[in-house]
Amino acid sequence: MGKKPIANIFEAELVPWKKGSKFEAGLARLGAKIGAEQLGAQYHVVPAGKTAFPRHAHHNNEEMLIVMSGIGEYQAGDEIWPVKAGDIIAAPVGDGSTAHQMRNNSHGELKYLVVSTRHDPDVVEYPDSKKFAVASMIPKETGMLGARIAYIGKKENSLDYWDGEDIGEEK
Repeated sequence: MGKKPIANIFEAELVPWKKGSKFEAGLARLGAKIGAEQLGAQYHVVPAGKTAFPRHAHHNNEEMLIVMSGIGEYQAGDEIWPVKAGDIIAAPVGDGSTAHQMRNNSHGELKYLVVSTRHDPDVVEYPDSKKFAVASMIPKETGMLGARIAYIGKKENSLDYWDGEDIGEEK
């Protein structure tokens, strides 16, 4: 059969993820570990007062967040809701106006599981920084950061369609 189709999230090895004083989490990729082909699963452990990722929206992949323990808040678009252990949250495909983010605004850890579709390619909008990410050929083991083709940029820095092409003589 190959990979064992079972993993215990509470025994998963967490990989540290940190940037600045705002973003921090322990992350464990579990979907590939258990042999999932069309679904991704990632366990997040977020310390008090932190958030794991910038507010974002996937154009091609839907996410579902399941709060395992702790309390925090979830933002989708302009709305913010309190969340607690046992809550299940939908983050449908959308654009910058529907961007979502889970934040730990408590004094303890916030632990949640994110299950997502694995449609490739994906485009992700980050409305707070006005950037986007495009990724294709995304490995199950690493996610977007390990994609064969990946680009993070801003629309105003886009090249012209014909940039660098030999178009012959203009008449």
